[in-house]
Amino acid sequence: MTLIILAHPTFDESLANKTIVEELQKSNLAIEIRNLHELYPDFQIASQTEQEVLLRHNTVVFQYPFYWYNMPAILKQWFDVVFEQHFAFGSKGDKLKGKNFLASFTVGGKEKDYTTLEKHHFHVYEFCKNLEQTAYFAQMNFVEPIYTYRTSLADGFTKDEIRNVAKEHSKKLINRLIEMNLYNYPQ
Repeated sequence: MTLIILAHPTFDESLANKTIVEELQKSNLAIEIRNLHELYPDFQIASQTEQEVLLRHNTVVFQYPFYWYNMPAILKQWFDVVFEQHFAFGSKGDKLKGKNFLASFTVGGKEKDYTTLEKHHFHVYEFCKNLEQTAYFAQMNFVEPIYTYRTSLADGFTKDEIRNVAKEHSKKLINRLIEMNLYNYPQ
């Protein structure tokens, strides 16, 4: 079973992330979705509860919008509270060892804004190093992130364009999850 940690501060207003989650829910995949903003609107994350949930799943997908070159604040808070010593790291911290770690996120702007190095100076994948290190430190299997550009109305994309891009994103995500289950990814 796959755990989806959803971290979107305005999920009800979201087009891209909401479409991705809806497509996941329509799939035949066995998933559990935990909407952090719904569960913890005060950011008071119950670490023991979240740790127990993590232990029940082999794959963890972190679904979120790319905010200021990183994850939303509640997801960072979640990591700070849940991935604690003697659970996720340290001499006794091997509880997540061998589980799959997959970031799935949406980027509001255009791909060229992150590839020409003129506007944002770095490629999006360069902002994923903290995720890779977190997975490595927790002895998890880091799975190459799935991310999609052109998902913001503020950047001039239409609702239909955003939904279509999000549906393509969800197809990639679903296929990756199926592949992981069939072949015990990573090999």
